[in-house]
Amino acid sequence: MYSVEADNLIKRYGSNEALRGVSFRVDAGEIFGIIGPDGAGKTSIFRILTTLILPDGGSARVLGQDVVRDYHEIRRRVGYMPGRFSLYQDLSVEENIRFFATLFGTTLEENYDLVKDIYSYLEPFRKRKAGALSGGMKQKLALSCALIHKPEVLFLDEPTTGVDPVSRKEFWTMLTRLKQQGLSIVVSTPYMDEATLCDRIALIEHGRFLDTDTPAGIISKFTLPLLAVDGPHMPSLLRDIRQIPQVFSCFAFGDTHHVVLRESGLSEEAQIDLLHTALYAKGHTDLTIRHIKPGVEDCFMYLDTLEERS
Repeated sequence: MYSVEADNLIKRYGSNEALRGVSFRVDAGEIFGIIGPDGAGKTSIFRILTTLILPDGGSARVLGQDVVRDYHEIRRRVGYMPGRFSLYQDLSVEENIRFFATLFGTTLEENYDLVKDIYSYLEPFRKRKAGALSGGMKQKLALSCALIHKPEVLFLDEPTTGVDPVSRKEFWTMLTRLKQQGLSIVVSTPYMDEATLCDRIALIEHGRFLDTDTPAGIISKFTLPLLAVDGPHMPSLLRDIRQIPQVFSCFAFGDTHHVVLRESGLSEEAQIDLLHTALYAKGHTDLTIRHIKPGVEDCFMYLDTLEERS
């Protein structure tokens, strides 16, 4: 039995179609990542799966239970950490955890082993009000509250947004330990670098999955030539690269432009010469052009471009 199953999920908010036929499966004991920008539909998926809103079409099951018919049972068996910190800010760390434990008929002492690795960071501040915690500590408190009743599936909606890099790394280490204990985890993030930390990922944009596979599997499907270009006058360089007929797409990546060429049969050296010649004709000099290996973000931009042009 799958931990999570979604079949052709549709969700509308007025005239806005937030989900347009989303389908996926989550295996027991895996970390499944939903990767995409703000507004892509990630939160709508999480709210449907945690029985907070109803789908307008399609169906979904969590631990074999239907999200519409069996919502009481699902709420008892899952943990949910929403994107926005939603605990009681005027209660202390300890009071928040004890409150959520009480809601599920348990205690902090009874399930301490479930949260001890995370709560160990919080114990020195257990009397501090939640509203006075740093972003990383709020994150750990929210995760502790989501785990205190021993859920079988954990839903984490953008848990590391706005958190410092050290806290992000600590958080993913915690998720790996939870997975090793047999917990199924569904996590969403706008950070493409976090995709490689998941067992499988789904790339989402405009309410539709672009692809679902392991991170390595998605990258392996990227077969077009990919080059990095940098030089003076980067804004005009981006515009001019996009006007070259042999260029499929070009996007700014930090201090370089990533260029996807159409399949032409040219050698790697000839591809670099092609770009140099075309850009020199437009007045661009002192360029550095090299071939690079694609990452998940390159795959996302490529698939999104294909979707827009289809």
